[in-house]
Amino acid sequence: MLTNSHGNPTNIAKLLQQATFKTTLKPLPTQIISNTPQRLRLRISPRHRHLREMQRIVNILKAQPNIREVRINVNSGSVVVNHDGRQATLENILSTLLEIGVSFTDITATKSEAAKKVKGAVVNFNKKFEQATSGEVDLRFLFPLGLSLLAVRQILVKGWQLELIPWYVLAWYSFDSFIKLNGANDWTLD
Repeated sequence: MLTNSHGNPTNIAKLLQQATFKTTLKPLPTQIISNTPQRLRLRISPRHRHLREMQRIVNILKAQPNIREVRINVNSGSVVVNHDGRQATLENILSTLLEIGVSFTDITATKSEAAKKVKGAVVNFNKKFEQATSGEVDLRFLFPLGLSLLAVRQILVKGWQLELIPWYVLAWYSFDSFIKLNGANDWTLD
């Protein structure tokens, strides 16, 4: 059971778990920013911050009884719903949002524009490279191979030099390789 910012218990989590989708709309990732008496504030994910899409939400919510006002800010993706403050009204709002395709998730993990551009460039280069090699090799194979070849070269030129590696680096690589080789999803107690 969740509590709102005034410490009052709400049944939002229970309602979200019982959600049934009556439509097959494309999911609209949204985060509940705040839930206070008579006010619900949502944030739409950056990819879905379009006036037309957000206005559709406003129109559907305004048609409901007990909703006083719905405001949007397309730039920030904010949707503010002022209502009568009753728990039934809040549950009705959330149910309606779920039925029109809103999915409540954490959308805060957004990347910067520079990171998106660099990732896009690398992905495009990788696709072209994979097409050029008929799908035999891609950058996910070549990059580690290149680092391995550099490591072998360093061993041949300078020797093992194990005395230069700090203990904490070896400890970190030991832990990191154990986690990666055993899979993060395998950590369940049966």
